[in-house]
Amino acid sequence: MTSIALIMQEKLKNAFNPVLLEVIDRSHLHEGHGGWREEGESHFHLKIKASAFADKSRLERQRMVNEVLREELAEKVHAMSMEIDGA
Repeated sequence: MTSIALIMQEKLKNAFNPVLLEVIDRSHLHEGHGGWREEGESHFHLKIKASAFADKSRLERQRMVNEVLREELAEKVHAMSMEIDGA
């Protein structure tokens, strides 16, 4: 079974060709909170830097990422914080 984090990394790499990409599972920090699952991979922090974001507002950048990860965000990921920068 492929992890959600790896699936998200591959999708983001293919979509944005980032110079920096980190998908960090922070589920352990949310134990007992809404959306938390014992097996993890429910809460993530994303750091990404790519030229595709260079002239975009913060909202546009978030929408771009959300569109690429639409399936994971709708079905598996409860929450994801993001740091998105243009290269």
